[in-house]
Amino acid sequence: MKAILGLIAAGLALWAQPRPPSAPLAFEVASVKPSGSGRNGVAGGCHGIDTVYSPRQAAQAPPLGRCELTDARLSHLINFAWGLQSMAQLESGPDWIARGDERFDVEAKAEDTSKATEQQLRGMLQNLLIDRFQLKFHRQTKDMPGFALVVAKGGPKLQASTSQETRVSFTGPDGNALIKPSGSEPVSLQAKKYSLAQLVDLLSAMGWHGPGIDKTDLPGEYDFTLSWDENGGPALSTALREQLGLRMEPARVPVAYFVVDSAARPSAN
Repeated sequence: MKAILGLIAAGLALWAQPRPPSAPLAFEVASVKPSGSGRNGVAGGCHGIDTVYSPRQAAQAPPLGRCELTDARLSHLINFAWGLQSMAQLESGPDWIARGDERFDVEAKAEDTSKATEQQLRGMLQNLLIDRFQLKFHRQTKDMPGFALVVAKGGPKLQASTSQETRVSFTGPDGNALIKPSGSEPVSLQAKKYSLAQLVDLLSAMGWHGPGIDKTDLPGEYDFTLSWDENGGPALSTALREQLGLRMEPARVPVAYFVVDSAARPSAN
């Protein structure tokens, strides 16, 4: 009995010992260099095993397990890596970080391209930026004017999802896929297996009504189509109410800002 108790005690002692921290997510190979494209327009992204693309986006996507971004200011790279809802949530120091002509190309590959998720790739990109740009930052929360998504009078008009995977896409008046609505044309949003928290994030990223917060208390996932036209009608606010039984109301919203304390131009690879 004493022997058994001794083994148990030894096992508990080993379990209680501090364990070495896991290694930070890192790419197998990565390159960061000044951009020579001259396009003056950021493009690209990260392709994880769970990344969802429209047919047009898929034709331009980087290979699986890779992040490829071109012609990007450091602010663009930060915005993508940390998934900020808006560039307005970034407060930078020197002008070259968020303004000016200094742009960069990033090419990076995960060690196992067949298993890396998009979230893991973005984590690798975060660590790459911290390392190559000597990036130091902190988070700061501010209350900003925005909107709260709530259930409209009469209740929600939503159907529980029957889809196997999350998908979201926009189409314009000619039926072609859109990357992001401009606000000046008719648009239709098709969403599959989509939560209302995700819908709030999407509406916030558009920037038309400021940052948002989900106050519907509806935790499920839904399949829906939302169509609106700010010029010809119905406006987005009307379409939400009539088509989904939801409403946007003005609200003060806590917004997490990404504040750059310092950064340096990357050295040669």
